[in-house]
Amino acid sequence: MPSAQVIPVSGTRAVHSRQGRDALARVRNLGIMAHIDAGKTTLTERFLFYCGVNRHMGEVHEGTATMDWMPQERERGITITSAATVCPWREHRINLIDTPGHVDFTAEVERCLRVLDGAVAVFCGVRGVQPQSERVWRQARRYGIPVVAFVNKMERVGADFARVVGEIRSRLGATAVPVQLPLGSEDQFRGVVDLVAMEAVHFADAKGVRARRDDIPAELRDEAELARLHLVECLAEVDEAILADYLEERAPAADELRAAIGRATRAGAFVPVLCGSALANKGVQPLLDAVIDWLPSPLDRGAAGGTCPDSGARVERLPDESEPLAALAFKVATDPCLGRLAFFRVYSGTLRRGMLVRNARTGRQEPVQHLMQIHANYCTAREDIPCGNIAAVAGLGDIATGDTLCHPDAPVALAPIHFPEPVVAMSVESRTAAERDAVLAALAALVAEDPTLRLRTDCATGQTLICGMGELHLDIVRDRLRTEHRVEARFGRPTVAYRETIAGEGRADRTFVRRLGDSGQYAHLILQIAPRDGEYGLGIEFAVLPGEVPECYRPAVAEAIRAAAESGIAFGHPLTGLQVTVAGGSFRDGESSETAFRAVAGLALKEAVRAARPVLLEPIVAVEVRTPQECLGDVIADLAARRGRVAEVDAAQAQCVRVVGQAPLAELCGYATELRSLTKGRADFATEPLRFERVSPDHSQSLLHQA
Repeated sequence: MPSAQVIPVSGTRAVHSRQGRDALARVRNLGIMAHIDAGKTTLTERFLFYCGVNRHMGEVHEGTATMDWMPQERERGITITSAATVCPWREHRINLIDTPGHVDFTAEVERCLRVLDGAVAVFCGVRGVQPQSERVWRQARRYGIPVVAFVNKMERVGADFARVVGEIRSRLGATAVPVQLPLGSEDQFRGVVDLVAMEAVHFADAKGVRARRDDIPAELRDEAELARLHLVECLAEVDEAILADYLEERAPAADELRAAIGRATRAGAFVPVLCGSALANKGVQPLLDAVIDWLPSPLDRGAAGGTCPDSGARVERLPDESEPLAALAFKVATDPCLGRLAFFRVYSGTLRRGMLVRNARTGRQEPVQHLMQIHANYCTAREDIPCGNIAAVAGLGDIATGDTLCHPDAPVALAPIHFPEPVVAMSVESRTAAERDAVLAALAALVAEDPTLRLRTDCATGQTLICGMGELHLDIVRDRLRTEHRVEARFGRPTVAYRETIAGEGRADRTFVRRLGDSGQYAHLILQIAPRDGEYGLGIEFAVLPGEVPECYRPAVAEAIRAAAESGIAFGHPLTGLQVTVAGGSFRDGESSETAFRAVAGLALKEAVRAARPVLLEPIVAVEVRTPQECLGDVIADLAARRGRVAEVDAAQAQCVRVVGQAPLAELCGYATELRSLTKGRADFATEPLRFERVSPDHSQSLLHQA
């Protein structure tokens, strides 16, 4: 993150100074999510302009977007890192986060959705529901986040509002109901029909500042009446007040309908669909109104659950300033002036400058030195951050993504954030031995910021490997090392990041005995391992008495097990998906040490894994190809040759077919070139990491021979 600069954020102070429940009810923690190039950042720039935060509209294609502040974002015209800001609208405070749309940066979406209360899902009016649209939708649903849908780019040739609404229903399984209809289409798009108020909304001036409401054109009146009836019928299925009106054949008033949409949306039973064009400055203000009217405040979301780090007991924190402090750090960045900067959401209490807080993960207590309100890459100093708001803190020591900051006398650890496993690896080495420490320090800083980046050493070659979510992800790492950290390094070609796991259970009873001079080194451990069905990662449990393995040696045992698992056992790839139980052991006074227990833990794990039938895992990705009809056979045959499985084939648009399937990531190297050749450049594709899957024994042997 560039050096923080202090600027005033217009329009936020009055809302920020309000106290109590009224202020909390006027807060909206909002995320913008979508597939890449659906128009998220352009929409965010319009929000900033219409809310009075910016005087001019930034443009992604010109590299002037406020929220795309990184040089890599402006060069590529895509969002790489999530950016936060504050927008005032109708005396409400919107804490807004613009998230990336590229699948390589899905962790940015994951950690932002963890702390948000509502989201706007943006869909391209031409392309409809795209692969990353489905992924971010699942992420939002996993956290129970209510969503308002916005069909963007209605001015584009081929835009079809009804088709996109149908795709949201069929492909996302959502109760998506239009609350607007487009007024005109493609280059004749000029506004929207408000089905709640039954008015036509025209955006006459070039910047869309002045919206004129008048009667619905006669040629659209019948369609609007049918659409409003459909809206009422859908609401009657989920709202008792509207059901009563419907049974009495009474048309609900606009205010009643608006309130019912809000209740159903906040309950997650209804997705209102609006339309417009962010680039053409049409339909943005009604979307802002929808955010205020229909998406929840922190009060609506209720209590945040967690556990007491000392006792493990279940704890809840209400969204109230009188409650003890509970704040979740959802993102960590590095600032050259302020050091480590942690973005956080306050769930209860108030975080004040100078306040002593406890990190629930480390148990460390520190005073808060710097509090800041963030606006993209600028910040404003604050004395306090009330409950329900999102801001940043600098100066805390060992803070990481997912840490909870709490009151020392009322500790709580809020639910953590889960991130996907990286699927691509790249070797990194310094040009000279003197530069090695600088390269490793820069890589460590990037890994601390991004939970989907992993740094490890290949035990077979001794190379340092950086693992990420895709080639673009690693390309950004390469660029940031040079531009931000001012270090040069040599990089290998990106390769698939395989994993190891076990097919059965294993046991090891291992003793370590060595003589070093006049003293001995002794340690004894019994390990039992078993697969973790459906789960990645490594679980470690101590089912052993203190008289067998003392408490003082257990951290060293756990650390040695993790280190051995990271370096791989049978195939040289990180070990995942298993539970390790320390079932027994022994020690000797005067001879046992941390060093001895580290050594025996690594040896015992290797023995247990070999007994548990280790297998190789490879990343499987979802593939979506859009191809002309006449090329369909060639595309399906090529996917099958790449060990792919086709799950669905349907018509996406006229003369265009959508092929959905799964394939091993390793088989898709060079796929873009081959697809262009097969379809004469008329097809495109997108991938999304799904899971790790066992490699067949025959293919495992071929991979080992290639290595």
